[in-house]
Amino acid sequence: MKKNKNSLNRRNFISLASIASVGLGGLPFNQVKAIDNSSESLPKTVTPEWRNKVEGMAYRQLGRTGMMVSEVVNGGDPVRSDSFKQVEMAIERGVNYLDMAPAYGRGDCEVAYSKVIDSSSKRMKVFMTTKVSGFQGVRDGMYQDIFKGLPTEKQRKIMTRAEEIRAERYVDKPGYFLVYWPRQETSMDKCFISNAMVEDYGHLVDGSKAHQTKIKSSVEGSLQRAKTDHFDILMCPHGGNSKEEVTIPETFSTFQELKVEGKVRFLGVSTHNDPAGVLDAAVETGQYDVVMCAYNIINGGYMEAAIKKAHDQGVGIIAMKAAMAVATHHKALQPIPSWRVDKVDRIVPGNLKAPLKAYLWALQNPNISAVISNLWNEEFINENLSIVGKKVKLNFG
Repeated sequence: MKKNKNSLNRRNFISLASIASVGLGGLPFNQVKAIDNSSESLPKTVTPEWRNKVEGMAYRQLGRTGMMVSEVVNGGDPVRSDSFKQVEMAIERGVNYLDMAPAYGRGDCEVAYSKVIDSSSKRMKVFMTTKVSGFQGVRDGMYQDIFKGLPTEKQRKIMTRAEEIRAERYVDKPGYFLVYWPRQETSMDKCFISNAMVEDYGHLVDGSKAHQTKIKSSVEGSLQRAKTDHFDILMCPHGGNSKEEVTIPETFSTFQELKVEGKVRFLGVSTHNDPAGVLDAAVETGQYDVVMCAYNIINGGYMEAAIKKAHDQGVGIIAMKAAMAVATHHKALQPIPSWRVDKVDRIVPGNLKAPLKAYLWALQNPNISAVISNLWNEEFINENLSIVGKKVKLNFG
């Protein structure tokens, strides 16, 4: 690697699918205890890799990567070049995983991180992850170009098949599909048209070198903005919508080229839509080391089996949108339905705020490694890091 310029607890996890059907009671929060994440409980086939180990922070192994990541990792969405001091505070508290993407602030998030990680010694204190934003736009754009040139009748058949595939996968099922940002409802439309065209036209698109070009240019831009010579994890795509998007051979061959060049270490994918389907498909490829997926107290029953399978295969899981099931900064989505807040209040004991209970709920699953949180300021840091290393008896009955 070039010099930088600048255990899981295996206790049985109670089925989340039963949450909605059982009566719930209350327990005092003083029953919270520290989770056993000692080295003795970690997989013996992987050597743990420690960075920025700070007393008071809890760490878990991120699957077969061996990376010991803080139970709460730093989300990059609010990090900007004029607002990044909170990241420095989080690192001082033991946070050691920094999430970023070209889509966040049109790259300004990565620029901001370069101001925090401005020396080789600081670089070795953290794991840095970026994503290939806009990957779907390349894929869907090529399919759309083909679609527009087809006869009307052929277009109708494709549209019908797209609707059938979407219905077969139940991706819009209430409780499984949650809206986390405005207009998310339309974010899968082009994807399923593309998926309906794979059989006839996949050799022209999913076998295209355009994916290689997109991945390489994205990584090079991210490296320059973040002023680092490598990323520990590259997530491709950023926000995968379907299994087809994580089974493109060009993704794997391009990643391997970048890995040989020392620019990336591990391959990951993030997914909000159809997270169980994307997670299952990513695991089946044997190529993905990490998946960051939407997992929360609302969709948890649909996610548990896929998460356990991934964990058993050595794929590290980072839960995202855990708190956004019960709180949001998007004014267009406010107020959050009260029944969601009531649910987390019933299941997780104590007088904590709903978002903190949501994080605490997710971390009771020993098959995930961390939750990702937007640490907006010092108040958020103090509150969100207060739940690390805690075990709580959930109220299922």
